[in-house]
Amino acid sequence: MNCKWCKFGVKNQRKKESANKMKLTYTNVNGYLIPNLTYKSGEQIEQLGKYGFLRRDYLKNHRNSLYQVMLLQDSIGEHLLEVDKAAREREEIILKQLEEKDPLPDKEKDQMAWVRAANRHRAIAEEIILKELIYV
Repeated sequence: MNCKWCKFGVKNQRKKESANKMKLTYTNVNGYLIPNLTYKSGEQIEQLGKYGFLRRDYLKNHRNSLYQVMLLQDSIGEHLLEVDKAAREREEIILKQLEEKDPLPDKEKDQMAWVRAANRHRAIAEEIILKELIYV
């Protein structure tokens, strides 16, 4: 059905036809049709760790268009799992390198010094990971 003043109805009809080809379902909210988007990556999201969630938050807040594309292509879960795994592996490598370069003090002699050194190593490793893998 066409509008009297413009071809708005024709454009909407074409959009509806192309949406039907994609087999999307919609929910009517106050006259707006909102697509019911579900993604298969939901199970993968449940397996995410700290770095996967940090990457997701970064993409949502700073690279929203990339996040939306990945969400619509259903590749977000796989990407986040991959980043999380790579970050954990990189963290282990960095911690080993830091311990070789600057060994931790004896835990039995001075526990607080050991805790300080371990926390410092972990903070350094996390900062490197955030710069290299998460915030890019």
